Amino acid sequence: MGISTTAIYDAIILIKPDLDTIESELQHRLLYKYVWYRKQNDQWDGYSDFIYTIVKFEELITKISETISRLRLDKHEFFYYTVNRWYNYWSAVAVESIFCALDGVIPVKNKKHRLVDFSLFGENFDHKTSVFPKGFSKSIGYAKRHPEELLKWLYANQSQGKRKHLENRMFIIVYANDGAHWKLKSQITWLKDIISTYVTTFDDSKLYRLQLQPDKVTKAGLIWAVM
Repeated sequence: MGISTTAIYDAIILIKPDLDTIESELQHRLLYKYVWYRKQNDQWDGYSDFIYTIVKFEELITKISETISRLRLDKHEFFYYTVNRWYNYWSAVAVESIFCALDGVIPVKNKKHRLVDFSLFGENFDHKTSVFPKGFSKSIGYAKRHPEELLKWLYANQSQGKRKHLENRMFIIVYANDGAHWKLKSQITWLKDIISTYVTTFDDSKLYRLQLQPDKVTKAGLIWAVM
């Protein structure tokens, strides 16, 4: 399941968390392994939708415990399901906030728009932070030499939720040399520097033109975040 654009904007506007707070809270997630005991589904998303209004990790744990008791859920499955959604969601909130604070980037006016997060120098984009995909089955060196092949793979293998689409997208790919790619989603200050450099030095030649649909060209951006 994808992260709702409406939910992201509601969190930014109503809760107004600052980037330092988000980064600090995301660090608590790093103490636990990153596993999913089940695929995302509408029912369990509904059980855990409180992630959109809870920034503090300690409060999250309390709410998870209450929900497990109330609904009689498996504690390990629901714990990891929820902390994974929370972690990915608040990282996405932070990344979008970074983009939207930069000159040349305009947040989408329609909060319910499913396919657009912001306009980057006149071009509309959805954004997605992804770990370097194991399923690509090729090295990061190969991917950097063949970015269009990686981008086409990402579009073809994106999650099947509401955010699945073939429209313009800005991909931030995180890669850790120790293999723990997912942990880099919590490095908000570091990501801010990388994203800011990309935007401040942006020109149209940085975008890739992909023929994903017979009658339309999709523009995709690719930002490498490697540590």
